[in-house]
Amino acid sequence: MTDRIEVGILGATGTVGQELVLALTEHPWFVIRWLAASERSAGRRYADATPWRLQAPPPAEIGNMMVQSCTPVGAPRLVFSGLDAAVAGEVEGAFATAGHTIVSNARSYRMDDDVPLLVPEINPDHLALLKVQTEKRKWAGRIITNPNCSTIMLAMALAPLLPFGVRSVMVSTLQAISGAGYPGIPSLDIVGNVIPYIAGEEEKIESETRKILGCLKDERIEPHPVTVSAQTTRVPVLNGHTELVSVALDTSPGLDEIRHAFRVFTGRPQAEELPNAPRQPIVYLDLPDRPQPRLDVNCENGMGVTVGRLRACPVLDFKFVVHGHNTIRGAAGAALLNAELLCSDGLV
Repeated sequence: MTDRIEVGILGATGTVGQELVLALTEHPWFVIRWLAASERSAGRRYADATPWRLQAPPPAEIGNMMVQSCTPVGAPRLVFSGLDAAVAGEVEGAFATAGHTIVSNARSYRMDDDVPLLVPEINPDHLALLKVQTEKRKWAGRIITNPNCSTIMLAMALAPLLPFGVRSVMVSTLQAISGAGYPGIPSLDIVGNVIPYIAGEEEKIESETRKILGCLKDERIEPHPVTVSAQTTRVPVLNGHTELVSVALDTSPGLDEIRHAFRVFTGRPQAEELPNAPRQPIVYLDLPDRPQPRLDVNCENGMGVTVGRLRACPVLDFKFVVHGHNTIRGAAGAALLNAELLCSDGLV
């Protein structure tokens, strides 16, 4: 790509917005030209409006950009959205109506029949829904979404097992506090504690997984028939969601067959060498005490999903542990990879 594509970020001052700023600053295909956030931030320099929370310092060239209000006027055609779901639906709809392509991290449109819920290694063919979206909504633009952060990790781990027939899944999550945004959870609630409830999280995992793994049929997604039962918890870990997964399969593969399926799993992002694609989307670890957030959260620059502890399950068939970076692979990095696939397909 000879000329970089101008992009904007909605919700640029939040945690996901900051991750997007970092990821896009040196991107070979995209260049940030527009930043927007809430009315209390609009009209201020990005450096002044943003309570920067990431370890890497904010890019100096972005700090002097002025934050705009969340309206389509003056925005580039391609816009990433890190908006909170409370406001994302209305704002993103207005941008799509005005002709912008929105790559969204919010939940507002994820389960709509004509909106792709995209994980490029798993369901790139679901982008065909954009044609349906245009015809149905009469938008001049379009919306593409990435899933809930925990859903992405689970779907990535289940995708290699689809040839064996995934019948049912039980998953318990141990989710990092960064998934709650900033300021997130009060320290007196989370330090030395486990909170066994995250509003709406279990429902997202159970429904979104079936859509991602589903088949495109007659201009709609036929959800995968797998039954998913999820329990979600918040734990005192800064970054990285861990998931304890048990699966029942229609066939009876050996442990070595399943390990091999994890290790060789790949998709279009790897075949096309998209800039943000991990070389190995799934990294299987043989050590008995892995994966761990402290050791594995930055696998493949935060875009890899690590799997380990595969063994027989006395209740279902097999069980294993999954881990991934919730704000990179589970949010900003996922949106960036989605946009790269759109470019690769000539849709931007």
